[in-house]
Amino acid sequence: MSIKHGLLALLQVEPKYGYQLRGEFEAATGSTWPLNIGQVYTTLTRLERDGLVQPATEANEDEGDGRSRYEITEAGRAELANWFSTPVTRESRPRDELAIKLALALAVPGVDVAAVVQRQRAATMQSMQELTRLKRGSRDGDISWLLVLESMIFAAEAEIRWLDHCEAMLSRRRTTSPDQQPGTATSPGRDRSDETQEARANR
Repeated sequence: MSIKHGLLALLQVEPKYGYQLRGEFEAATGSTWPLNIGQVYTTLTRLERDGLVQPATEANEDEGDGRSRYEITEAGRAELANWFSTPVTRESRPRDELAIKLALALAVPGVDVAAVVQRQRAATMQSMQELTRLKRGSRDGDISWLLVLESMIFAAEAEIRWLDHCEAMLSRRRTTSPDQQPGTATSPGRDRSDETQEARANR
């Protein structure tokens, strides 16, 4: 998701000031994507330049700092409709830092790849447990926040499964390559599926 489309979505409801957009953007995403006011106004300036928003036509006083309310244009509505109707591709998402980190760990002599995997699993498991606690404390009517929260929980579960797969691959590699560098292998680890299943049961 881009900040630009997030602001357009909020402006489709009604004209808003920059500080209103920042607050509503963070509320809609459960504060998982914090914005500073500078980012908001920089994005609004670009949107106005591209003809997607404009200063509100209704007679309203400017904010104390001289900034005005913004409203979406017809071109902005078309851009937003196109964004909602276009699937998000894997290629358009940020590169997976963890996958790149493990790939580089394998390429660099002396790195304990098994330790990297184990530390990451522990951190991801802790994160998933914290997200599960947040879900339990969420209000049933707060559907926007719950959607974001569920997405993060599912992503954490998938990451743990992938880390289990990585550990199994490294273990097989060590078995088939006994003369391999110590830093690029892992000792056979215990099955972690019970941990993941327990975390899911607590959701």
